[in-house]
Amino acid sequence: MTFRQFAFNNVLRNKRTYAAYFLSSAFSVMAFFVYAVFAFHPDMSGGSVNGKVSVAMHFAESLIYAFSFFFVLYSMSAFLKTRKKEFGLMVMLGMSNGQLRWMVFLENVLIGFGATVAGIGLGLVMAKLMLLSAENLLGLDESLPFYWPLEAIGLTFAAFLVLFVVISMFTVAILRGNKLIDLIKGSSMPKKEPKSSRLLSLFAVLLLGAGYAIALLVKGIAVFVAMIPVTLMVIVGTYFLFTQLSVYVIRRSRDNRSFFWRKTNMLFLSDLAYRMKDNARTFFMVAILSTVAFSAIGSLVGFKEMNTNAILSQNPFAFQYKQYAGGEEQAKKDVAIIESSLKKEGFEYRKFTAELAEMKMKDSNSLAYAVKASEFNAAAEAIGEKPVALKGDETAMIYYDNSMRGKKPALETAVLANGIELKPASMRSSSALPLFTTYYLVSDKLYDRLDRDSAETYSLFDVPDWKSTKALGKELDEKLDSENSLFFSVAYELAVVNQMFGIVLFIGLFIGAVFFVASGSFLYFRLYADLPDDRVKFKAIMKLGLTDRELKSIVTRQLAILFFVPIVVAFVHGVVALTAMQNMFYQSLMTTSLSVLGTFMAIQLVYFLFIRAKYVKQVVA
Repeated sequence: MTFRQFAFNNVLRNKRTYAAYFLSSAFSVMAFFVYAVFAFHPDMSGGSVNGKVSVAMHFAESLIYAFSFFFVLYSMSAFLKTRKKEFGLMVMLGMSNGQLRWMVFLENVLIGFGATVAGIGLGLVMAKLMLLSAENLLGLDESLPFYWPLEAIGLTFAAFLVLFVVISMFTVAILRGNKLIDLIKGSSMPKKEPKSSRLLSLFAVLLLGAGYAIALLVKGIAVFVAMIPVTLMVIVGTYFLFTQLSVYVIRRSRDNRSFFWRKTNMLFLSDLAYRMKDNARTFFMVAILSTVAFSAIGSLVGFKEMNTNAILSQNPFAFQYKQYAGGEEQAKKDVAIIESSLKKEGFEYRKFTAELAEMKMKDSNSLAYAVKASEFNAAAEAIGEKPVALKGDETAMIYYDNSMRGKKPALETAVLANGIELKPASMRSSSALPLFTTYYLVSDKLYDRLDRDSAETYSLFDVPDWKSTKALGKELDEKLDSENSLFFSVAYELAVVNQMFGIVLFIGLFIGAVFFVASGSFLYFRLYADLPDDRVKFKAIMKLGLTDRELKSIVTRQLAILFFVPIVVAFVHGVVALTAMQNMFYQSLMTTSLSVLGTFMAIQLVYFLFIRAKYVKQVVA
């Protein structure tokens, strides 16, 4: 048997140990490959929107690749720890340190090569399904046909081959510092009792408390300013939460004798303190990675819903045509085209017209705007708003209800250049007219007396079956392109926005999935790295009288804490982050965001039940 065959057989004999590492690496390769398939797709490289998709896919690839490097490096260091005794035995039997490092290097390259081939193969098998999914997610009008992605295969294979070779060199460097006695003892050397600092524990509480308070209290643009310092405070606070505060809380609970001596709490808490200390850095990484995934995906889904709702609430009419001053002749032709197109396609519609007058203010360079009450009321009644009743020369102030405004404007009297005063008797918000400014409603007689400097005319088309007007809206948008006018189609605009957000969501969901799978894999690696020691420890305790039921209870409670403490911390971080985001935009993102977070928690629960069943079986075996 050659040395290379020996390394190959070592990998096969440690299938259980390397399975999670192999599958997680293959998943990272597959995710990278999927983005490469889209980025190099012939139908995605052309056009302004598709070109941006291709660039975004390449950017996502770079993020996944950078993260995969640290993920694989951590995974390998965890696996090397489980094989220390095996390495020590090989050295005792005559293997030189150089041969040991060469063997580990070959094993890592072999696993990396297999994971790369498996990831590409899995990506190819699922390519058509992924292309169809992307077609729906990105809102593309035409399907993305399957093609043989030679460029994607070449890039993925070369990139991850380099990654695994570099990681293998790092693992060889890690082994170089180990002495024979350390390898033989492995993880059987007695551990020092975990200690914690009361001062650092308090520091963790203060950092997290202050970070949360700032994030929840600041509003508007101040959220953006506070983002970096709050993020740093929460990251440092999270680190000390796991390395200091968690151990401190466990030690304090052990001082409560009535609780500590109750049933199996002594075994549970004593072992938990060591586990929390050993796994503190793992928990920290899991919490931060999960927070990134929660916040990113929650924000993206929330922003998509926010933009969709904004378009629908601010544009209640299917088609809007805005004619600027000086474009009267062209406007008549364009409105005629819109009406003839609607009739040709068989759409029922009602047309409303409103004129916005622009007037100079007296003793001021500012402008005032006015609309006839009759024109406003016709449009308002069409969308279910109450009409405004005016008596004589009474006026009413109408303002655009902008969610970013924060508060409504003050009731103000406008004194025009010709001396007429527009003194509003009432004020309300309305989206009946697509006017994103404050204006005055006046009677038709008063409107004729106004000294109008210029005016803009709006033609609004109320179409009951507006969702079916996307194709017509696109056609009219391309046809009615003029400097003196502006055409807007709600259905077509929603399709454009959904496509743009679909691109971002597609990228964000896959990156979030990679991060979430990676965070779960970190916990998996730590558990199975400690499995041999746990099996010996619990078998010894069972000889002292511990029943199978009590053993399963202890293991289940420990696993639940190990799995859900970092996820719960990430959940709280995510809720605070998303609350801060909605404070910035004065929009509620919480309902949608909580559904995303709840989905992640449900996935983690299923993952926990699966791992718990396998782990208990391994421990009691």
